Amino acid sequence: MQRRYHEVTREFINKWDDGFLLDILDNISDIVVINDADTAIVYVNKAYEDILGFPAEKAIGKKLCNINPEATAIEVMRMGKASHNIVEQIPNTDVYVVGLSFPIYKDEELMGAVSIFNDVSEVSRLTEELSREREIVKYYKKQLDKEHLSQCFDEYICANEKTKEVLFLASKVAKTDTTVLIRGESGVGKEVLARAICNDSNRRNQPFIKVNCASIPENLLESELMGYEEGAFTGAKKGGKMGKFELAQGGTIFLDEIGDMNLAMQAKILRVLQEKELERVGGNKTIKLDVRVIAATHRDLEKMIAEGTFRSDLYYRLNVVPLFLPPLRERKDDIILLARSILKRLNAKSGDDVYLASDTMMIVQNYDWPGNIRELNNALEHANIIRDGNMIKARHLPAYIAPASNSRKKDSDKYNLKLNIEVLEKELIAGSLLRNNNNKSKVIEELGISRRAFYSKLEKYGLM
Repeated sequence: MQRRYHEVTREFINKWDDGFLLDILDNISDIVVINDADTAIVYVNKAYEDILGFPAEKAIGKKLCNINPEATAIEVMRMGKASHNIVEQIPNTDVYVVGLSFPIYKDEELMGAVSIFNDVSEVSRLTEELSREREIVKYYKKQLDKEHLSQCFDEYICANEKTKEVLFLASKVAKTDTTVLIRGESGVGKEVLARAICNDSNRRNQPFIKVNCASIPENLLESELMGYEEGAFTGAKKGGKMGKFELAQGGTIFLDEIGDMNLAMQAKILRVLQEKELERVGGNKTIKLDVRVIAATHRDLEKMIAEGTFRSDLYYRLNVVPLFLPPLRERKDDIILLARSILKRLNAKSGDDVYLASDTMMIVQNYDWPGNIRELNNALEHANIIRDGNMIKARHLPAYIAPASNSRKKDSDKYNLKLNIEVLEKELIAGSLLRNNNNKSKVIEELGISRRAFYSKLEKYGLM
């Protein structure tokens, strides 16, 4: 049925010359192809030439039935109705397009068909970019409640000379894209240093994505880092999923506890570092990467290399600039400074003015802090919760830190089941970590608890 046009429309169209409509079609960014009833191509626009790289002269006059007998335009002429959102490959190219085709009639006589297509690769790129942005937003939303603001070097709390030397070297390497390996015991602040390096780099406004390699089961680590395609394995998300490397595109990825990776995964990380590209699990498309890698571990990598549990080639790739953070027991001059900083943050949240009693300072200063800064933070948070005034006294500290002071507690506290269980639990976990040389998989097996429960307790007791 012929459409009736408004008089104003007709008046405007009557002023067109023969080439005016074609000029309009030539300025459309989508590919436009018109064929006659015999499937011969009678018109292609400029986008056709630009996207496919074929001159119009070579396409005009060619018959679709000879080029591609299954072309959508042929089907719509046969069926007599339009077809939308059809994806097809342009013959003799690797270009895939999506769009619509519809038959054209004059006085109920079939004149041919018009096809309007968009390059799928561009749509795919935009969709992937949108997906990546959404994943980054989701990632940061998850982190918002549990992360503190990142620190730059001028805000780093440090009076200790050893630590100052590490920070000086870190500030120099921050300006480069060199891979960094941060070494040190659990809880010394390896992630804080990684964030400081990122914030002092030219990637400071790009994503900072962290991955704890020890807390992710081995069978899930590859898909978590590399991503996966739809149908890659049972339970794979429809449409696939980006991995952490892709989320970090243009920014920094922090691979914490990289010493806990198995050899197969180490080989895949090595390829990413060498080739600066990856393939998703279940996929065959190579994805180019522009990501700065910062790795960290508390493990003795040199010993692991000798034992054959860590690849030497990966070690040399990572160990370009090693940064060794000393444990808290070797930086006693920083303990009170750190404690005051932690209390300042807690005070800002509560609006109180909490401070350490002088005898509490002495205990805090003399304790060895096997869990380092994380343990110090947890101990002060514990004390801040149970305090009965603005002064944190020795009795407010966890029992395992100041056992002597707990002898002065009321008798009922000595038999507090929850308190004593926590003390015993921490001692058992700490002892198992020591016996198993911090091999967390062995510790989990020895303690007979789930991986999730184990990591929850590590965080609770400041032993990570």
